Amino acid sequence: MSDFTSGFWSIAIIAVTLGGILGCVLLLWGAGKARVSPTGDNTTGHVWDGDLREMNNPLPRWWVWMFVITVVFGVLYLVLYPGLGDKPGTLNWSSVGEHAADVAKHKETTAQVYARYAAMPVPEIAKDAQAHAIGERLFMNNCAQCHGSDARGSKGFPNLADGDWLWGGDPEKIAETIAKGRIGTMPPMAAAVGTPDDVRNVAHYVLSLSNGPHDSVRAALGKAKFTVCAACHGSNGKGNPLLGAPNLSDDIWLHGWGEEAIVAMVNNGKTNQMPAQEGKFSAEQIRVLASYVWGLSNR
Repeated sequence: MSDFTSGFWSIAIIAVTLGGILGCVLLLWGAGKARVSPTGDNTTGHVWDGDLREMNNPLPRWWVWMFVITVVFGVLYLVLYPGLGDKPGTLNWSSVGEHAADVAKHKETTAQVYARYAAMPVPEIAKDAQAHAIGERLFMNNCAQCHGSDARGSKGFPNLADGDWLWGGDPEKIAETIAKGRIGTMPPMAAAVGTPDDVRNVAHYVLSLSNGPHDSVRAALGKAKFTVCAACHGSNGKGNPLLGAPNLSDDIWLHGWGEEAIVAMVNNGKTNQMPAQEGKFSAEQIRVLASYVWGLSNR
């Protein structure tokens, strides 16, 4: 990658750009200087298709001046704006700078809108019509791609409209999740559980915690092996929000339900990531968005 950011490419771009402008000037100059000895009827002597003759008329003056103006404009543009490799131009304009100025202007105009929510309790923000509309737009533009437009998620993406929270569902925890992101890791546990048969016994015990269809004999055998899982999920399988360990005693299954899905999880493990959003949103936007998400499960 360093080859593409070295000074050579800047010089190459400058050479190609100026060479192109110089070539246009030379072409125009050469066309103006070229002389063809006309015949008596003001043709060049070239005949095509029997009777089509090439006239020896000069270039129209307006066309020549338009060409000259275009070349002059190109030169002035390259002096004022970046176009010659890494040269910034005399105006020091850049798309990054313009974007930063637009963002600053936008923040200035929206600061008053968000200011009224700074000290407002989250339940009141969630009920506020304007805040709800802002939060909904933020959610649709940035969160719905994974969690769905109705926030009910899908396989591998949590449902935000119920009361089940991996990392805690209070407003502060939701805001923290949005800002910092989350990485949930379930390591492969088959070796710690025991034999493949032990893994299946544990799967049936887990199914029994949520009163799902299971083999009671296998579940009884798997209960003792569940101790290696209890470090994260708790002895009763209720989970641990501090670790993002899910509750195994309810009927909510993020990565699939049933014996085979649980066996695959124990054997292979799983890593899920919620990317951090604090670089994209301001603290005020995160507060409004967190209030909107909190309101989905606290209507």
